[in-house]
Amino acid sequence: MRKLELILAGLVLFLVAGCAASQVVEWEVDGIQREGIVYAPKAATEQPTPLVLAFHGFGDMALNFQRTDIHEAWPEAIVVYFQGLTTRRGMPGWQSSASAENRDLRMVDIAVAALRETYQIDDARIYATGFSNGGMFTYLLWAERPDLFAAFAPIAARLRPGVEPAVPKPLFHAAGEGDRVVDYRAQLAAIETAIEVNGVGDQSRSCGQGCTLYGSQSGAPVMAWVYPAAHVWPTSTSERIADFFRGHAK
Repeated sequence: MRKLELILAGLVLFLVAGCAASQVVEWEVDGIQREGIVYAPKAATEQPTPLVLAFHGFGDMALNFQRTDIHEAWPEAIVVYFQGLTTRRGMPGWQSSASAENRDLRMVDIAVAALRETYQIDDARIYATGFSNGGMFTYLLWAERPDLFAAFAPIAARLRPGVEPAVPKPLFHAAGEGDRVVDYRAQLAAIETAIEVNGVGDQSRSCGQGCTLYGSQSGAPVMAWVYPAAHVWPTSTSERIADFFRGHAK
């Protein structure tokens, strides 16, 4: 019986080790412990590696949002699924406009600085993506931290009042025509703002069903993907984001 117990214990350890592709990392930000789930390829400590920051929607958790599998869509990149703090109605989320404390902007500053100490971050290939409220925070990062990032991918998101991106940056935005959580028309307005900021309104072509690319791949294009669904993260979204990010560096 003891031998069987040891075999079973070894099997459990083997399964855990086989599945362990991530670690929870903590950072202290103005006296508050913040955390994220970090997926990093083995080569990340030895050679310049892209970095993707990912932000869940309002009321969600990093533990759940990692199931979007951005890290599997781009296994050569470091992907960090951040955990938001409690906001309104006692649920976790992100700031969607600038404030006096800027708790989430500060978290990004500190987390990226700490990640640079652990990994060989390719400073020309740092990206941000997020869903819903996390996508709104992604837009805020474009407005407040444009020099840090190479490209952005807000999903099912809008621009909040006072958030005004001014530096042209490649942007991928996916929106559901039936979205009633983040108004579809507000999302189209955000896309129009991105097109205006990037100066690509006179250049457009199809990039697939429901997808329009404004501008050229070599500049600061806007890729808008409109899908026939509601407030969801559709199948293939992570692959689309990874493909878009791969094509853009500072």
